[in-house]
Amino acid sequence: MLRSDALSTEGAPLGIDKLVPDAAAAVADIRSGASIGVGGFGACGLPIVLINALLNSGTDDLEIVSNNCGTDDYGLGALLVAGRLRRVTASYIGDNPALTTKWLAGEIELELVPQGTLAERLRAGGSGIAAFYTRAGVATPIADGGLPWRYAPDGTVAVASPPRRVELFDGVPHVLEHATRTDVALVRAARGDRTGNLVFHATARNFNPLVAMAGRLTIAEVEEVVEELPPDEVHLPGVFVQRVVVVPEGTPKRIDRLTVQGQPEEWGIYR
Repeated sequence: MLRSDALSTEGAPLGIDKLVPDAAAAVADIRSGASIGVGGFGACGLPIVLINALLNSGTDDLEIVSNNCGTDDYGLGALLVAGRLRRVTASYIGDNPALTTKWLAGEIELELVPQGTLAERLRAGGSGIAAFYTRAGVATPIADGGLPWRYAPDGTVAVASPPRRVELFDGVPHVLEHATRTDVALVRAARGDRTGNLVFHATARNFNPLVAMAGRLTIAEVEEVVEELPPDEVHLPGVFVQRVVVVPEGTPKRIDRLTVQGQPEEWGIYR
């Protein structure tokens, strides 16, 4: 659900040039209580510069929508450990023991969503589609309801998922899923231009375009800014992006799991 008071329009760049000075300025008007979609898949394509700026801003009570919630010390995990998150909607939490601990202790609300369903909820939100039916989750607690979203301090379930509407299409049951929109979206791209057109590198494309589409205010951190991108190269049109920030030179990229054989330097891999 959108919160009209979750951000201020003061200071938002007007006109065609969407480049802002730095990440701190880009996130300065995000208010506590906002819902924020975050691109990336693990550490790949993660808008780490914007996340760190949000952490430094002191904003809290945030509702996060992302494929996962980072690790204990990196990405969204840093916001979680700092106590800045109220709710997380994700499809994978296996790399973040802190999230599981806080969830079971009743300190945070967690909605687990099948990965494809989460992607489609974001795509639908950005495409003006209110809801859709999917076979994912049929005959499971996703459809039946009762999944624990928030625990009470005594270990009982304080908030549980509601049952979903199920309809037959060609004799096959499908579950109704509502689209997801967020107040703000944070994404990372390899290249962008001043009008917000973006190009993503390889698998860093993952959730980033979908998250960007679903945001009311979308902020993109880009590794390289060019004056103009050829239209045929654009992965995400600038109409979905309101602010662009250049990633500071030397910002490291983190690798989730190094699985190649031999020494990293032999493969030209930055650890």
